[in-house]
Amino acid sequence: MNSQDMENFGKRIKIAREKLDLTQVEIAKKADMTVNYYAMIERGEVNPSYEKIKSIAKVLKLKITIS
Repeated sequence: MNSQDMENFGKRIKIAREKLDLTQVEIAKKADMTVNYYAMIERGEVNPSYEKIKSIAKVLKLKITIS
């Protein structure tokens, strides 16, 4: 992902998380990652692996689509 893609992904998962009324701590724990790393993903600062993306999507009940 390029930096714009990372930023867009982060914004989308933040919106999904807030719709489920979950905290970053809750998502990170359920997705088996640190809160700091999850927060960096939401801010678009890191390029998460596909496995991390799948973990987050599962917790947030999202489908992964590749375009």
